[in-house]
Amino acid sequence: MDSTRQSKIARLIQKELSDIFLKMTKETRGVMVSVSIVRVSPDLGIAKAYLSVFPSAKGQEIVETLNNNSKGIRFELGNRVRHQLRIIPELRFYIDDSLDYIEHIDSLLK
Repeated sequence: MDSTRQSKIARLIQKELSDIFLKMTKETRGVMVSVSIVRVSPDLGIAKAYLSVFPSAKGQEIVETLNNNSKGIRFELGNRVRHQLRIIPELRFYIDDSLDYIEHIDSLLK
């Protein structure tokens, strides 16, 4: 169970990462990245961000690219939240495939 502080930091990171990815995806047309959820470790040192990527075929490629560039993204995040957080957590990105799972279940039910 997450503490109140973890939840607040997770929401802040989710909001700022969404804004960063919005600006990044304007440069690459045809790809949309949204941050589904962010989970922060109890020591606030690691943030796991789950991403929805459209089209989903490029999801793995996008997540690998983001994980390779996580230090630059962390630096940008640090510039945005430097007055709210003392320590900027290490970022790890994962694919959120819940929408694909929902579509699969829906197709099985039809």
